[in-house]
Amino acid sequence: MESEMMKANLLLESLPYIREFYGQTVVIKYGGHAMQEEKLKKGFALNVVLLKYIGVNPVIVHGGGPQIGQLLAQLGIASTFRQGLRVTDQATMDVVEMVLAGRVNKEIVNSINLNGGKAVGLSGKDGDLIRAKKLEMVVSSKDAPPEIIDLGKVGEVEHIETRLIESLTREGFIPVIAPVGVDKKGETYNINADAVAGAFARALGARRLILLTDVPGVMVNEELVSSLTREKTLELIENKTVTGGMIPKLKCCLETVAAGVQKAHIIDGRLENSLLLELFTRAGIGTEVVS
Repeated sequence: MESEMMKANLLLESLPYIREFYGQTVVIKYGGHAMQEEKLKKGFALNVVLLKYIGVNPVIVHGGGPQIGQLLAQLGIASTFRQGLRVTDQATMDVVEMVLAGRVNKEIVNSINLNGGKAVGLSGKDGDLIRAKKLEMVVSSKDAPPEIIDLGKVGEVEHIETRLIESLTREGFIPVIAPVGVDKKGETYNINADAVAGAFARALGARRLILLTDVPGVMVNEELVSSLTREKTLELIENKTVTGGMIPKLKCCLETVAAGVQKAHIIDGRLENSLLLELFTRAGIGTEVVS
């Protein structure tokens, strides 16, 4: 009886958060180990289905870097990275699109459907969802002139078309989006999934953006920082307290909350039920960035 009472108390604790998010959109970037380990994949699907059943509208944007790398290696296509981004020629782009919009996307959709949800898989080409443009990367250093890096078919978001997503969510479906976009000439581009998730959160007027990662969140002196303001986030970037892949994630969060999204979260997707713990408990588990 005591354990049952504890479960009831947990449900009551979550009630204010369920009320807050009812009818709201939450954009989730899904990637890392959460996409690779079977137990975590099923747990993610169950979390997403539960969100939908209690009145939240989850929109999922997924990555797939490891899966792309595996198929490229099998096909004997070498991978080159500049500033953490994969240089993408046409042959690589063909593989990227096949893996993201095909295999990975449909695996996620199937998992959600098998666990009681109604998911629909999309890429940026469907309904002109993601209008892209070629990413122009310029790297500057103190001892050399600026270097222009041609990443090939790597793009950035120029425009998000929201009508299809809004229609699907109204009808009870969960959109699952592969981060592949097209430009005005019909050229296909691979786009960073964090950036795409942030763009959808801004365009949809989402209540939250959640980035699943393979780290607990933002760490300072080996301790998790549970909440960051814009000023503190910029300070951590400028003094190089945060480095590497955390920098673009934090910049994505800053851009998103500046556009009106209430909060952006960076959480550890390796933890079971990480979405529910972050959204529906007082303490949360990761780092939130607030405006």
